Amino acid sequence: MKAPVIRDVRATRAIAIASVFLSLTACRDLPTASPTRVAMSAAAVRTPAPAFVGCKDGTLSSGALWQICLPPSWNGSVIVWAHGYVSPFQPLAIPTDAVEGTPVSAIVLGLGYAYATTSYRSNGLAAVDGSYDVEDLLTQFDAEAGPPSQAYLVGASEGSLSSTLALERPATHFSGGLAVCGPTGDFRDQIDYLGDFRSLFDYFFPGVLPGSPIEIPQNLIEHWFDVYTPTVLAALAANPVATQQLLNVSHAAFDPSNPNTIGESVLGILWYNVFATNEANARLGGNPYDNRTRVYVGSSDDARLNRDVERFAASPRALAALKKFETSGRLRRPAVSLHTTGDPIIPFSQQTLYQAKVLDFANAAPFAAFPVVRYGHCSFTKAEVLAGFALLVQETQESFAIR
Repeated sequence: MKAPVIRDVRATRAIAIASVFLSLTACRDLPTASPTRVAMSAAAVRTPAPAFVGCKDGTLSSGALWQICLPPSWNGSVIVWAHGYVSPFQPLAIPTDAVEGTPVSAIVLGLGYAYATTSYRSNGLAAVDGSYDVEDLLTQFDAEAGPPSQAYLVGASEGSLSSTLALERPATHFSGGLAVCGPTGDFRDQIDYLGDFRSLFDYFFPGVLPGSPIEIPQNLIEHWFDVYTPTVLAALAANPVATQQLLNVSHAAFDPSNPNTIGESVLGILWYNVFATNEANARLGGNPYDNRTRVYVGSSDDARLNRDVERFAASPRALAALKKFETSGRLRRPAVSLHTTGDPIIPFSQQTLYQAKVLDFANAAPFAAFPVVRYGHCSFTKAEVLAGFALLVQETQESFAIR
């Protein structure tokens, strides 16, 4: 009988925190310092003399590159940044992600926190490897700058999954995490969403793309931008009826007030199919996508669609390997989640699925999920991210106080 009571308490806390979040983000002219003061006042901070000022770079034992930066006036805590998906065709590199044009590192250092990040040991489907690399990075931070008073993990997109996996481990050394726009609810659903979209695209626009949802020819990869991107856009424009059916059946998000987002969504989803599929199959030991029993609805002729759309069977080996990428919902440290409701790459449903997982564990750490009503993948404002982080600090400090 305990679980329902705990769920009620969590619901009450979530509503209270949501009101704070909305009040913060409602002010579009919110200065950077405002959420900073909220975060800093909630934290038990110290002001040690930094071991160095500026940035250091190196390589972890796994081969992952790392960067650690300290501001002149350090508050004693560190924010570790876990980056999103990087094409396997790119070399390893320190991430240079930004929010509204401001580098993440500049935002973090401007708040008085130390900043640490890693390339992960590999690109591509690296969420699991990344979840271990961010832990190793924290050990490296201890060696370079000394143990921080608090260590916060912030991840976006694939990095959100890495962060969540790390926060679910009993031995994690992080104090808490902010996970934004990630496939944390059901990773197999994410794989199937991308595969379904390519299968549906091939059905409604036959012959536009070579290969199949599970086998990507090298020619398509090499000429995606110069040949196939304009070809896809031309096909969409030439057949708006098929385009609308594609969106209806796939449930891919777009902004109805901005027709240009249709092409943006289609190209964005297909990019992941083109550049991620072969590497993911190699890493997992086979194809993880399966639509043999999928029933598609929303076209002008669903019977014909379900009869003629190409079907694919997942490899049992790949499905077994995919389990490592699945979250449990058993958070060991507090977490806050942000997700745009109109995300075409990682559907908003991923946030609600993860929230349901957390509720299945009566003793899971505090978790607060906030939808941001907007089109786009990871399209947040600085005010929203800072407000989410301020709430994370509050949750973390309350959690440690209870212990």
